[in-house]
Amino acid sequence: MLMAELADRSGLPVATIKFYLRSGLLPAGRSTSATRADYDDAHVRRLRLVRALTEVAGLPLEAVRAVLESVDDDSLTWHAAVGSAHTRLSSAAAPTSAGAREQVRALLSRHGWARSDSSPHADVLARALDALTGLEHPVSDDLLDVYAAAAASIAEHEVPSVDTDDRVAAAEQVVVGTLLLEPALLAMRRIAQENVSARLRD
Repeated sequence: MLMAELADRSGLPVATIKFYLRSGLLPAGRSTSATRADYDDAHVRRLRLVRALTEVAGLPLEAVRAVLESVDDDSLTWHAAVGSAHTRLSSAAAPTSAGAREQVRALLSRHGWARSDSSPHADVLARALDALTGLEHPVSDDLLDVYAAAAASIAEHEVPSVDTDDRVAAAEQVVVGTLLLEPALLAMRRIAQENVSARLRD
């Protein structure tokens, strides 16, 4: 396909695609003349991933480049390559208290959850627990266990559905699925709370 079709299929302006080509975020197409190149479905998938990382996740281009390098690195496992995108969805956490970190560590231990040392998600959870404690609404281990059981059930359904044949498509699916489904999960939680409240208080 030519550049115009690539722009149409990816939903990105030609100028943006050319910028990504110059920046090395998109591999060059197959040259057909001095001023033209041919692109294929791999270019469409790469642009969808870049778009998900920049527009949905809001990552800076340096972080996008790091994700793409991981996805392209055949020495990394699928888990590590696709995980490079997933771990960047949590912003760097502010300092957390020893108590919150220990509560998170104990939670992960109770449920036998494995996590990468480089993953920021546990720190984000600890920061949230600190904020709740600071407002005199500490979260009990019992409630965390309820959330953990629900989260584990969701993860057991979601993770096996991710594409294992194409790392680029898988990373895009993880970014979009995580960020765009999380508001749906929160909305369903609130609807469920309304339902239980109506049943218990009426």
